[in-house]
Amino acid sequence: MKLLVDERDVKFVLYEQLRIEELCKAPLYEEFSRETFDMVFDQAEKLAEKEFYPANAPGDREGCRFDGGRVRVPAAFQQAYQRYCEGEWLAMGDPPEVGGQGLPVVLTNACIELFGAANWSLLMYPGLTHGAARLLQRFGSPELQEIYLNKMFSGEWSGTMCLTESGAGSDVGRLTTRAVRMEDGAFRIKGNKIFISAGMHDLTENILHMVLARIEGAPAGTRGISIFLVPRLRVDESGSLVENDVACTGIEHKMGIHGSATCSLSFGENDGCVGYLMGEANKGMRIMFEMMNEARLFVGMQGLCHGSSAYLHALQYAKERVQGAPVERMKDPEAERVAIIEHPDVRRMLLFMKSSTEGLRALLYLAAYCVDRMRIAESKEERELYEGYLDLLIPICKSVGSDLGFRVCETAVQVHGGYGFISEYPVEQMLRDCKIASIYEGTNGIQALDLVGRKLTIKRGQLLKNALKASEQILSKIRKNYRLRELVQIYDEAQESLIQVTKFFALKSMTDEFQVPVLYAKPYLDLFGDVAMGFMLIWQAYLADRRLEEIYRDHHVLDDAARAVLLESNKSAAFYFGKIASARFFANQVMTQAKGKARGIMNNDRSPLEIPVDGFALG
Repeated sequence: MKLLVDERDVKFVLYEQLRIEELCKAPLYEEFSRETFDMVFDQAEKLAEKEFYPANAPGDREGCRFDGGRVRVPAAFQQAYQRYCEGEWLAMGDPPEVGGQGLPVVLTNACIELFGAANWSLLMYPGLTHGAARLLQRFGSPELQEIYLNKMFSGEWSGTMCLTESGAGSDVGRLTTRAVRMEDGAFRIKGNKIFISAGMHDLTENILHMVLARIEGAPAGTRGISIFLVPRLRVDESGSLVENDVACTGIEHKMGIHGSATCSLSFGENDGCVGYLMGEANKGMRIMFEMMNEARLFVGMQGLCHGSSAYLHALQYAKERVQGAPVERMKDPEAERVAIIEHPDVRRMLLFMKSSTEGLRALLYLAAYCVDRMRIAESKEERELYEGYLDLLIPICKSVGSDLGFRVCETAVQVHGGYGFISEYPVEQMLRDCKIASIYEGTNGIQALDLVGRKLTIKRGQLLKNALKASEQILSKIRKNYRLRELVQIYDEAQESLIQVTKFFALKSMTDEFQVPVLYAKPYLDLFGDVAMGFMLIWQAYLADRRLEEIYRDHHVLDDAARAVLLESNKSAAFYFGKIASARFFANQVMTQAKGKARGIMNNDRSPLEIPVDGFALG
């Protein structure tokens, strides 16, 4: 049994739900086919299994080492990273002119799931590099692109983004890093950054930092922030690499992702750090969000990656671990012991993990698919439509992906029982590694504020209206299937609860109770995620039901008893039945709670705001 990603479900989402082969009709992707996509995925799977996964546990145990200003990554990472670069995986979704393969973004996400499930700590290095390279590609001067871009997309040089300072984490506008313009148009950079993933390491010769700083005389707050390319090693007039006064002052010792170096960096300690402006001055936050959107989708993928692998490890363990008698004979001391997958509580946990990972996979792949549809759009209106879908999906994908991925890992530990709590079994590391996803790249509370305070207000709620209209086009077909009528009814009630809370927030935001939408933004996002996941799973159930009925007809199976026999012997039928079971479980166990969640929000409970500080606990 494969333990990283459910390949069959990946291909169901790609080819049966999203039908990505249709992308090949567009000129941008016309040289590709399903055969090409399958070949790429198979090669990614081989690299993930042979190089990334074997380096994961050793990398966790060894961790990163800070040695005389240098950072050493786990020794096992070196070969895996080189193999990754040799295969040109870093730029697989980028255009050939920068060394990429020009593949659809949705397919690159499928490959990212493989690599991330195998070794997230290692994947972070090329992941951050790709985000920085894309920013340079869009906002850097032709001269800078000529020097740095191809080396970044090839993985020969790596990249980071440097936002956080000790006094300016989420409150970015309070940063103190300064930039002083020089006569040649470049800038002197001076300041300190913390929590910089991949800020220093020995995987690459050079590291290119995207640094937020304030130009002398710029306005206070976020309005006066600019962004600069700051190489660790600068290329001088002769083409040689020279030190650029960028130093690592230490690394963090963390709960998880031990193989990923989290660094404190000093820029310009000796007044010799040179940076190059990206885009326009004082537009740094807007430009940074270009990178942040990709990063947030990437972090949502982290939850899926860990959740997917944790679920498959738990499933294998449940099939092999023999303990306890069948529930119908649990009081019989002579009863034969069975694998724990036969126990109802374990089955409930497994189906929770299955439905969660399948829903997340569909949701995250849909976001990537929207990028592809933006790329091939034939009109400005079509591009803006898919851009709107993506804008709405980003905070949901990041928050729901990271929160739910962690819950899946937690449940996988529970399935293992006491063995899940010890390092002998991989799920222990997965749980530790996964937790950071809800914190970095903007905490999930910040994602909720982005959704409520920004995304829902764009064009007076038009993004949500467009999404609801698109989902109804699919639901109108599903409503005709009497076997799924109950699931659609549950979904409709959940969606209506979401709409009611949305209207409630809109009204409150125009009164002196405007704090209420801020207070309950995160519960609202969670409710939105439940509805979005529910839609993706019901859509899958509809497609699976059609295929399952075809299989029953092909095998001349008419009654329930014969169908049950077929499900035990026909893997394809079992797969599609499993898709319907996932949707039904999620609808009954999660979406039925939507009305209660909505009521909790709209009760207008202000007690978190009204309680005095000493009311939480006396010091």
